[in-house]
Amino acid sequence: MRTSDFDFELPPERIAQVPAPSRDASRLLILHRDSGSTEHRRFREIIDYLRAGDVLVLNNSRVIPARLRAVNARGGGQVEILLLEENAVNDWWCLLRPGKRARLGTRLVVNGAKGRPSGVQAAVLDINGDGHRRLQFAGVPDVSELLESLGEVPLPPYIHRADGGPTEEDKQRYQTVFAEMPGSVAAPTAGLHFTGELLDAIRSRGVRVCSVTLHVGLATFAPVKAETIDTHTLHEERYEVTEETAGAVNRAVEAGDRVVAVGTTTVRVLESVAALHEGRLVPGGGRTRIFIHPPFPFRIVGGLLTNFHLPRSTLLMLVSAFAAPNETRGRATILSAYAVAIREQYRFFSYGDAMLIV
Repeated sequence: MRTSDFDFELPPERIAQVPAPSRDASRLLILHRDSGSTEHRRFREIIDYLRAGDVLVLNNSRVIPARLRAVNARGGGQVEILLLEENAVNDWWCLLRPGKRARLGTRLVVNGAKGRPSGVQAAVLDINGDGHRRLQFAGVPDVSELLESLGEVPLPPYIHRADGGPTEEDKQRYQTVFAEMPGSVAAPTAGLHFTGELLDAIRSRGVRVCSVTLHVGLATFAPVKAETIDTHTLHEERYEVTEETAGAVNRAVEAGDRVVAVGTTTVRVLESVAALHEGRLVPGGGRTRIFIHPPFPFRIVGGLLTNFHLPRSTLLMLVSAFAAPNETRGRATILSAYAVAIREQYRFFSYGDAMLIV
């Protein structure tokens, strides 16, 4: 299949710039994948589509304040640093904007509050094939411990703020209420709609709620540049599965109960591990670069909650695969549902509305 097969026209006004007034007040499009029919509900009504015996799996990764502002120590030019992955203390792979001038040996001065020098510096140690820079930080025992004061919420580039930086509301709402494990540089956005009260109500219906961890990195939001999707390669992302979650999911699968994944990142963990262990989850950690696209044989996931995704993205390809497992017709089903969502004025992307595929 071609990358262009997953293109669609999205009016700019459909890109959500702010979250809904309350998390569970977002809209919820229900897509029945067998028939392609849709329903229109509010997110809090998701409880009506969950049943006793279901296992609802969340991604409990926590977004870190991964965006830093800096200046080139020699030329004084402004540089934006997006932390991608920690190799060791003060040793990070990063995405720099602009990056072309940050050659090997370039030194950066990291800014703190109000644009003043923080005393933290960084030097470019290496450049990989994707143009990412490996930075060695200095002037601080561990830069990760100062991110709350130095860093910013890494809002995606399609969310615009008047002063260029995140608001106090962003600090709260670009994070799930169940986030625990720090490490993501983008939010697992399907989980943003849940409140603690709604999760309690779901549990009271006899639904088992458990978590995996996948630290969201470039694999989730990097654009697909290849003309055909089977030549695209994802970046690795780190995951962790607990013994409790592995047991709950395996019991559900054995009993014929449904496993409902909250978000594409959760799907990638469940299906990555299942592919390695004959359809079962085993506890432990690892790294995955699984690229799910039509056709794909889902071994565990029987329901998917997800937001509305960018054209030509790997996330759109994943939900297209889930709309028709082991077939290619899911692309048409999803694009048809997206056309309905656009016509009905749903809000798209990170702060947008949600879709439940059952």
